[in-house]
Amino acid sequence: MSGECTVTVNAGVCGKVSKITAKQNDDGMTVSVTIESDCPMVSKNALPDIVSWEEVGAPFNESKVYQWATENLRHTACPVPSAIIKSIEVAGGLGLKKDVSFKIE
Repeated sequence: MSGECTVTVNAGVCGKVSKITAKQNDDGMTVSVTIESDCPMVSKNALPDIVSWEEVGAPFNESKVYQWATENLRHTACPVPSAIIKSIEVAGGLGLKKDVSFKIE
């Protein structure tokens, strides 16, 4: 059974919006991620297909998503990489669709 998850990120003061869609591939192991964003850094390079259970369990320094972020994003506080991981987790059947949020006071 193929899973799909879409996450919309309103990144904050930069005003950039990213729409992340993760879809489980027919092999049942890998997830394809597409991103539509008005941020040129987020839109710069596509992510490869990712094995969901490897990615969700990886240390930060071994995560393909965080390696991608290291190469493409200049703002460490950007919430997009975390949102990508959550979308992969849900699409891969490893998590439930539940909103997350930051409240900055």
